[in-house]
Amino acid sequence: MSVATIPSTGTKASWTRLVLTHLKKDLRIEWRSREAINSMLFFSLLVVVLFSMAFDPSADTSREIAGGVLCVATLFASVSALNQAWAREMRHQVLDALRMTPSNGAALFLAKVLANFFFVSLVQVVLGPIFFIMYNLHPLGDAWLLALVIPLGTWALVANGTFFAALSIRSRNRELLLPLILFPIFLPALLAMVLSTKTILTGDDSDPTLLWIKLLGGYDIIFTTVSLLLFDTVLQAE
Repeated sequence: MSVATIPSTGTKASWTRLVLTHLKKDLRIEWRSREAINSMLFFSLLVVVLFSMAFDPSADTSREIAGGVLCVATLFASVSALNQAWAREMRHQVLDALRMTPSNGAALFLAKVLANFFFVSLVQVVLGPIFFIMYNLHPLGDAWLLALVIPLGTWALVANGTFFAALSIRSRNRELLLPLILFPIFLPALLAMVLSTKTILTGDDSDPTLLWIKLLGGYDIIFTTVSLLLFDTVLQAE
C-alpha cells in the first residue's frame, strides 16, 4: 500500500478510516505470507504436546496446571509475531515514510494491536479444542467466563507487546529485548489470567474469579490508554 493513499487525520471519521486502512494492510500482508500465524501455531502446539506428555492427563494436577500451560504457550508463541509486526515496517523504510505523513501514530498503534489480537485469537481458536482433548478437560466452573478471561488476557498481551516491540525496534538485539521488557510488565495480567482460568476449570468457588476479571479489564484500559497517548512520541523517536 502506498503511503500516499493513507488518509489524513482531523475528524473522528477520518481517524477511524485511518485505523481500518492500516488494519486492512496488515491483514492482507499476513494473509499472503501466513508467517506469523504459522510460527505461533507451531510453537504453541509444541508446548501443549510436550506438557501433555510430561503430566498424567487424567490426574487432578493436570486440571490445575492446564490454564497456566495454555497462557504460557500463548505468551511465548506471541513474542515472535509481535517482533515481526514492526520488522515488516522497517523493510524498504516504510516506517520512516509513515513518520513523514500526517498520519496519527495512535491510529497506527491501534491497528497493529487489532491485527495482532486477531492473529493470536485465531491461533487460540485452533489450539483450544486440541488442548481440551489432549488434557482430557471439561470445566467444572462457569465455562462462559472463559469467553471473558481469554480475550481480556490476550488484549493485555498484544497491547503491551505491540507497544514495547515498537519501542525496541531500532535496537540491535530487539528479539531479546522485547521479552525482557514485556514479561515483567505483563506479569499481573498473566497471574490474573492463569488463576481465573484455573478457578473456572477446577470449579473452586473459594477463588474470586470475577475479581481477577475486573483486574484484567482495568489493566487493559490503563495500559491501552497510556500506550495510545505515548505512541506518537515512540514513533517519532530516533
